[in-house]
Amino acid sequence: MNLKHSTSNILPHLAILGANLIYGVNYSIAKDVMPAYIQPFGFIFYRVLGALMLFGMIASFYRQKIAKKDVLLLAVCGFFGVGLNQLSFFYGLNLTSPINAGIIMVSNPIMVLLASAIILKTRITYLKIAGLILGISGALIILLFKKGFSFGSNTIVGDSFILLNSASYAVYLVLVKPLMSKYKPITVITWVFGFGFLFVMPFGFNEIGEIDWSSFTPDIWWKFGFVIVATTFLTYLFNIYGLQRLNPSVVSTYIYLQPLIAALYAILLGKDSFTWIKLIAAILIFAGVYLVSKNPSRTLEKQRDF
Repeated sequence: MNLKHSTSNILPHLAILGANLIYGVNYSIAKDVMPAYIQPFGFIFYRVLGALMLFGMIASFYRQKIAKKDVLLLAVCGFFGVGLNQLSFFYGLNLTSPINAGIIMVSNPIMVLLASAIILKTRITYLKIAGLILGISGALIILLFKKGFSFGSNTIVGDSFILLNSASYAVYLVLVKPLMSKYKPITVITWVFGFGFLFVMPFGFNEIGEIDWSSFTPDIWWKFGFVIVATTFLTYLFNIYGLQRLNPSVVSTYIYLQPLIAALYAILLGKDSFTWIKLIAAILIFAGVYLVSKNPSRTLEKQRDF
């Protein structure tokens, strides 16, 4: 295997890993901004608008034309991947606990696997099933050993919206995959966010008028910028890049790393401690990701760069 081929196989995994590293530390950063300084839908408004502007700046150097028949599919991807995805997550998170949300989100790879089988006719293999079981086990070990999770009537509405978020993102990952063989990732994600902004604008427009910008400290400004540039722009860019070369099921399986990354970040901040339970969970998660990614697609599509 030559170096160029080896690198092309590693980079998509590094991109997805990078996206989930950002997601893992984001919970500790974003919670200092929302809702104390900015309400959830107002935050989504600026997240999507800011990322759209950054995507648009890069896409302007390529000016790739979109076929008319693909515009509707891009609009649907914008609805599921940005609009419904982000609005349902933030609305649900306000009505349930972060622990509940984390537990429910481990359902995403399963939903992606089922959606891939239905829409893309991807085979569900024993390796993928085994990988999902290992990944779920590792993620749940970390989440269930924390305090604060409780499913009941007081969280059912919030839990339902988190489940809706998980399902909508699964549908997005599967629907956007065929577009990767026709267009550059930056072109696809720019159109997706363009439509996504149209969906979130009515919900966030009222809340942006309530923001007291003068109350923002330098630390809050930094965290506000991090959520827009890193948690939104970079993560979607990394995910769309990885999705061009990997199956949706592989991309979604990396979500199991998020509880582990959040725990490691808390350890670095001195807010948590290392335990053998976390080590066992880490081994299970990495083994799960490895098994799912070990089963490549039967057909390799022509690779494209940004």
